[in-house]
Amino acid sequence: MEEVKIGVYVCHCGTNIAGTVDVEEVAKFAATLPNVIVSRHYGYMCSDPGQDLIKNDIKELGINRVVVASCSPRLHEKTFQGVLRGAALNPYLFQMANIREHCSWLHEPGPELTEKAKRMVRAAVNRVSHHEPLEIRAVPIFPASLVVGGGIAGMQAALEIANANQIVYLVEREPSIGGHMAQFDKTFPTLDCAACILTPRMTEVAHHPFIRILTYSEVVEISGYVGNFRVKIRRKPRYVDEEKCIGCGICQEKCPWKALSEFDVGMRKRKAIYTPFPQAVPNIPVIDTEHCAYFLKRTCRACEKFCDAKAINFEQKELIFELDVGNIIIATGFDTFDASKITQYGYARYPNVFTSLEFERLCSPSGPTEGHIILADGRQPDSVAIIHCVGSRDKNYHEYCSRVCCMHALKHAQLLKEKTNADVYQMYIDMRCFGKGYEEFYERIQKENINFIRGKVAKVTDQAVSEEEKGKLIVLVEDTLLGRMLRVPVDMVILCVALEPRKDAGEVARLFHLGRSADGFFLERHPKLDPVATMSEGIFIVGCCQGPKDIPDTVAQASAAAARALAMIVRGKMEVPAITAFIDETKCSGCKICNRLCPYSAIFFDDSTKVSRINQVLCQGCGACAAACPSGAITHNYFTADEIMAEIEGVLA
Repeated sequence: MEEVKIGVYVCHCGTNIAGTVDVEEVAKFAATLPNVIVSRHYGYMCSDPGQDLIKNDIKELGINRVVVASCSPRLHEKTFQGVLRGAALNPYLFQMANIREHCSWLHEPGPELTEKAKRMVRAAVNRVSHHEPLEIRAVPIFPASLVVGGGIAGMQAALEIANANQIVYLVEREPSIGGHMAQFDKTFPTLDCAACILTPRMTEVAHHPFIRILTYSEVVEISGYVGNFRVKIRRKPRYVDEEKCIGCGICQEKCPWKALSEFDVGMRKRKAIYTPFPQAVPNIPVIDTEHCAYFLKRTCRACEKFCDAKAINFEQKELIFELDVGNIIIATGFDTFDASKITQYGYARYPNVFTSLEFERLCSPSGPTEGHIILADGRQPDSVAIIHCVGSRDKNYHEYCSRVCCMHALKHAQLLKEKTNADVYQMYIDMRCFGKGYEEFYERIQKENINFIRGKVAKVTDQAVSEEEKGKLIVLVEDTLLGRMLRVPVDMVILCVALEPRKDAGEVARLFHLGRSADGFFLERHPKLDPVATMSEGIFIVGCCQGPKDIPDTVAQASAAAARALAMIVRGKMEVPAITAFIDETKCSGCKICNRLCPYSAIFFDDSTKVSRINQVLCQGCGACAAACPSGAITHNYFTADEIMAEIEGVLA
């Protein structure tokens, strides 16, 4: 057996570690440990000179195990494994001791920190002595990509990949692509027409030779692994033949049955056969079976009678098919907060209290009022209150900031002034105008005779106490700058509601093996260094499904994920971690506990031998099976019992 020769390298990390830990003493201590050939300390081990120290010692001193005592393995483990690989040493003959996050940053300064760092280094040295070289495997990458969600994030990602002449499948559960952006009137801070920006992008997606649009469809099952995913998709019937339909609209004109329009947020009605909005892509209607008289009573069929193209087909069936793709981009978007949960704001009780999305539809020329901002009785408002942070920055609902609310509140104020010249009151906690041109837009709005009241709104009521308040909505708000409560009578109230995870985010997370943060959004691999990747290799998250963001940030993140996907496709193959589990079949009792626990469906039961087996390509090395196996039949590479026990003994010795 090869003699174990260990090199230990203690990082100062500037003063992050050296400011509280005596790194020189730790390095001297490490030199006394068994099998340690060399022990050094250096200012920044992750720097090129620091990495060169390790490379030179491997070549000149013949060390075959490396311990680096520095920061989190999440940050630099791959960096140092790359150093070993560059020196022709197996990268898994490496161990990291996190003496920054787990030591120097964790406690008050004192001699105990140096002692703890010594114990952590000894634990790492003990453990690395048991490390064995692991085989690094590569898997081929299937060149097609899947994008789930057809909003601006999904479309941007799809176009970036398709423009590199790679096939993209764009799956959207609604009848049309476009997402929430299609519902907006203007975009901040430039006040560009949202439809003018979005519609050309939708058309580009629709006519791109490398994009396959699958609307009115959902992913129902996913199997496989990075580079080789198999996805099962369910496509709901439109009951309209897309090949025959010419989009003339006569079927919608003749349909006598109506339902509330989802696109217009329930503010007007649409027909039972409908296209969501005029610029819909594809511009093919769909029959709403919950409101169609034929599906409810087997009567009517007016759409079929008047369709000269003979495109109506009541016999269409649900279609389920499978696709093979190499990577997946999740762009499922967001929901808006249900403002009726905050009962004191009067939403759904007072007809002139609107959410920000409803107000967008009021402003839009294609909206229920054709762009006229009017009250329930048809009058233009003379005064409007815009309430910020409804459901955001509130421990009762969502603690996080939704980021876009301040800016679309300012945009709404601009539109109100432009269209109605009403008195506008902005009721805010803090103004957060963080993006390019945003602060300048804020300053512009301040000059347009908008009233800013800094304070949290307590209540919206219609209980007048003076002649001036009769027939008005009264907003009770604390002005923290004046130090007193105000009663502000207005005709209309706009609630800037929070952006929150989609209602089915939990189901989507389980389907694609995604983590979720405490606020319910999908969890990225690293919030700063890897904000688009997930812990499931080959699956990326973009847009508001990862967290609230504006359109520019959404587009940028979508392009970033597309670049990651293209990098995989261009390489043609990808290395997968060697840190996986394996089963000793002589010990396996066939209880199948591991089969049920595996979140990656990597474990299967072999009926012929009555034991479980692990697909090494599917396994992601989470360790759940090894921890749960009652027979001790499962061993986890890089986390064997010998390695763990040696590490524990190093800490406790």
